[in-house]
Amino acid sequence: MAMTGVLRPGHAQIRVLDLEESIKWYTDVMGLKPMGRDAQGRAYFKTRAERDHNSIILRQADQAGMDFFGFKVQDKATLDDFEKKLQAYGVATERMPAGDLLETGERVRFKIPTGHTIELYAEKTAVGNATGCTNPDVDVIDQPGITPIRLDHCLIYGDDLEGARDLFINVLGFTLVERVKLEDGETDLAVWLTCSAKAHDIAIVRHGEKDKLHHVSFQLGSWEQVLRAADIMSKNRVPLDIGPTRHGITNGTTIYFFEPSGNRLETFSGGYDHYPDMKPITWTWDEVGAGIFYHDRELNEAFLSVVT
Repeated sequence: MAMTGVLRPGHAQIRVLDLEESIKWYTDVMGLKPMGRDAQGRAYFKTRAERDHNSIILRQADQAGMDFFGFKVQDKATLDDFEKKLQAYGVATERMPAGDLLETGERVRFKIPTGHTIELYAEKTAVGNATGCTNPDVDVIDQPGITPIRLDHCLIYGDDLEGARDLFINVLGFTLVERVKLEDGETDLAVWLTCSAKAHDIAIVRHGEKDKLHHVSFQLGSWEQVLRAADIMSKNRVPLDIGPTRHGITNGTTIYFFEPSGNRLETFSGGYDHYPDMKPITWTWDEVGAGIFYHDRELNEAFLSVVT
């Protein structure tokens, strides 16, 4: 599948309650690579396999949650074009200057109808992955920590699901992959959207409040690595939400867990390839439990209610 327009999820800025504790936890338990701090005190990280300078930014705050989620686009011309399309769609945009985030070029920032802040950017310094780009060896995990492959996606909660869904599809070129219907059989409870051939790059759930984070997800390479992550979580007394288990939706294997500030994270592996000519998969209300947690076939209260 030719990749144009929006390429992939690129970064997330997460609010934490104790920055120093969080830096240690994201380094030692998650196995992310520290990439420095900026003049505002924010801490930057990348995964072992990512080639760009950073994907996770931590900011000290009084309340946990996510400040913004960013997607990388093909080039500067594409960034300019998306800005014009957003404005023509009636969306107010803001240009964030190059260097405002470490090693990151200009960003186009805007709010979607659920109240979340989304960014697009074209440039972030390429620093390479753990094995380099010339005659690389297979990347053998030889360090402690979960050590994910990359930032994979986020799931957000908000009120105007239809407005956010349509913006991603009509303006940013995302494809609807899966959806869950409410009891009326017509209204979407949740949607999974992709800008690539992955099963999803962002998901949205209908919720009574705006701008809530359900989870930020990191990709692992296999079910065995998900199980290894579970061992690491147990050893470090990481609070689990649910897992290891499997989703019916996307078919991915998963663990949901909480970092020290109470933000939910996910380790995710698998899923299927999706192409724009595929019809979206629909899950009905009576089977939503199996859609979310295929093995248990029912939801737990924490998964439904805990957001930041």
